[in-house]
Amino acid sequence: MHSSHAFAGFEVVSDTLHGEPGGYLRIRRLVLRNRDADGSVSEPYTCDFAVRPMGLDAVVVVLWHRAADGRAHVLLRRGLRPALAFGRAAASVPVPDARPGPHTTEIVAGILEAQDHGEQGIRERAAAEALEEAGFTIDPADVQLLGAGTFPTPGSMPEKYWLTTVEVDPASQRASLGDGSPLEHYADTWWCELDRAIADCVAGEILDAKTELALRRLKDRLTAR
Repeated sequence: MHSSHAFAGFEVVSDTLHGEPGGYLRIRRLVLRNRDADGSVSEPYTCDFAVRPMGLDAVVVVLWHRAADGRAHVLLRRGLRPALAFGRAAASVPVPDARPGPHTTEIVAGILEAQDHGEQGIRERAAAEALEEAGFTIDPADVQLLGAGTFPTPGSMPEKYWLTTVEVDPASQRASLGDGSPLEHYADTWWCELDRAIADCVAGEILDAKTELALRRLKDRLTAR
């Protein structure tokens, strides 16, 4: 059933930014009215969403290699995610699952910075994150995009994930540099067969959505070859 309204645009009643400058995230609060094609406007309503001053979008990188048995293996990375440990425990309404631990399994990812422009910037950032988080020196030209970008949480943040992949030689891995944050002190990486990693996502052993999506896109890419 379709709405009888024809959306014509937003009317901004107010626009404010909340949170201390210098923080990782801030909250932008808009008070809006919807304007219909017939000229009518809705009652005002509040729209809150997170903004990240250091950069809006992120690159996601599946590092993989072909093992001797012909099967693809992907690099997984475990690190601290305090927001999950504290945020779900303090939820104002009940959550259906137990409080997660402080460690989360993901793949390599990082925030696009001011100098990262267009597809070349995505590839260069992917290479930088592969070195920083996993210890691989790769040529940005070898990075492949896994289809279009995607909005993981369009209701609360305008961030877009750019999914990428690159084939690497496991023997070339060196100690990761990290970004200097204490969050990096407990990070580690390991190889996992691609199908097993996808199955772990379904089973809840890997709970990160961007990781599952990127792994499935890589699987589709390799299957189509």
